[in-house]
Amino acid sequence: MCRFNANVFGRFLEVTTKDAAPPDLTPLPGKQAGAEVQKLVGLMQRLLAPNGCPWDREQTLETLVPYLVEETYEVVDALAGGSVEDHCEELGDLLLQIVFQSELRFAEGRFGIDDVARGIVAKLVQRHPHVFGDVEVSGSNDVLANWAKLKATEKARKGKHGALDGIPRSAPALLRATRAGEKAGAVGFDFADADGARVRLNDELREFDEARAGGDRVEMGRELGDVLFTLVNLGRKLSLDPESELREATDRFARRFGWIESALAAKGQTIGMAPPEEQDRLWEAAKEVEKAGEKKASRK
Repeated sequence: MCRFNANVFGRFLEVTTKDAAPPDLTPLPGKQAGAEVQKLVGLMQRLLAPNGCPWDREQTLETLVPYLVEETYEVVDALAGGSVEDHCEELGDLLLQIVFQSELRFAEGRFGIDDVARGIVAKLVQRHPHVFGDVEVSGSNDVLANWAKLKATEKARKGKHGALDGIPRSAPALLRATRAGEKAGAVGFDFADADGARVRLNDELREFDEARAGGDRVEMGRELGDVLFTLVNLGRKLSLDPESELREATDRFARRFGWIESALAAKGQTIGMAPPEEQDRLWEAAKEVEKAGEKKASRK
């Protein structure tokens, strides 16, 4: 069975609360208590029952991975779009994936949704000794420092000792690179400042140009990766999130490209029909239209 059980919960609490009684985690008055989550669990169990849904019964942990990833990004899109209704709906879709996978694991005799909840409760109690224990903090920086120490202790218990252990290999490449730079920097392996990262970027670009001149595609790929990794760390040193900045840059490109398509369509043309110089002219025009729109919005 899953390692998340009452004994483990007790050991987690022992780390931070010594001999104190487990904290009262009853939902607070006036707050929602999660009663509807039980209905979702019951619904999923019925869908997976012998007389349930054929499609759901055919799913495996592996076939559900694409849905898990997709639903996660749809939550992010809902947040970015600012729609409260969409955010609520997409969180429900993501919660369904958690319940779905938990039920499949329970069918294997491994763990269930209660074990999942019990495990995260134990982890959060253990990582908040300033709330549930006797540790004193003076602000969020102290909280983050304690969090890092507690995570390191947990990793050591699992046999993971490297500073970069725990970064998901399947995370988006930009996010993984950012986390790797952060974790390496936390143990003293980092650029002194943004200027140092910028100098390294010049070196990596030079090495990429050399590989490109040599025509070795394998080497070109490696050097391109080094350029991207260095760019990520340059952004990190400037407190810029590469994932968010690239997402916004792609949004800008899509808006400008759509404007060009519309401008050409009004003349009965397509992108492919316009010569390069016309495409460049329209691109600059699209940028000017976008700037004018931003100025107008800022005056409101």
